[in-house]
Amino acid sequence: MWAHVWGFLYSNYFRFWLKWILRLLTGKCELQRLLGGAEAGARRTLSVGNGGAGAGAARLPRKRRVLRNAIHVEEAEVEKCVRDVMKEKKIEQKDTRFKTNLHISLLQISGYKKLYLNVENLRKVPYDSENEEHEEQLIELWNLLMPHETLKARISKQWCDIGFQGDDPKTDFRGMGLLGLVNLVYFSKHYTNEARQILSRANHPKLGYSYAIVGINLTEMAYSLLKNGALKGHLYNVVSGLPQMEHFHQFYCYLVYEFDKFWFEEEPESIMHFNQYREKFHEKIKGLLLDYNVVLTLQD
Repeated sequence: MWAHVWGFLYSNYFRFWLKWILRLLTGKCELQRLLGGAEAGARRTLSVGNGGAGAGAARLPRKRRVLRNAIHVEEAEVEKCVRDVMKEKKIEQKDTRFKTNLHISLLQISGYKKLYLNVENLRKVPYDSENEEHEEQLIELWNLLMPHETLKARISKQWCDIGFQGDDPKTDFRGMGLLGLVNLVYFSKHYTNEARQILSRANHPKLGYSYAIVGINLTEMAYSLLKNGALKGHLYNVVSGLPQMEHFHQFYCYLVYEFDKFWFEEEPESIMHFNQYREKFHEKIKGLLLDYNVVLTLQD
């Protein structure tokens, strides 16, 4: 009860006076202190994003509404929004450090939203065996992983050798659409040696797992973490600007590499326990992503 009372008093009374006193002492508004004091990356940008959240727009003072609107702008509007925020908060335009830091944070926030839309659009594209580009990517995956073995036919039991469930891989892409294939190809192309090593380990007689199916499952994990915002800290630390599809793919590569290590360290009784260990791995990753300084990538 007292916690609720204190929260109410702080939000409605004490916070205002505390901010007023700090501005009097430092000569800077809360946003200036935030952008000047927080480290570059996740800590700074998440603070900016949280600063514009909270109460409904109708209840917010005009100055708070300006920042709230700023964190919802598109990339093309970022520069204008920075000027508007500085004008509304009476921050001198010659304060280049504030201007640069706010510009970067707003780019990261708008870029994250755009990245999610791009990933979602790719996920919604179903694999089409009549589409030449789709088929070329699928064959490229085979050639990257099995360079010394020729695929004898498009419909073939050979697909099981790289971890698909049946004779035609297209049926395995239903959940994640083309995104699942693009991820698999990206990892195999940019980390070819690692991909072949992991495929070899996945064929272990006792601890083996279906490489391609698990890869698509990890696409779903990366997608869900992006969708619920858990990847914000990681991406804000990785790129000082607009997160791109490349950064999502790189995170996926990290998941594939780390899951393989995790699987063999855990030594599951059988593949029948996959969901249990998959969830344990998921919880581990979510825990890592809580760190403000997190960066989860592989290096070329």
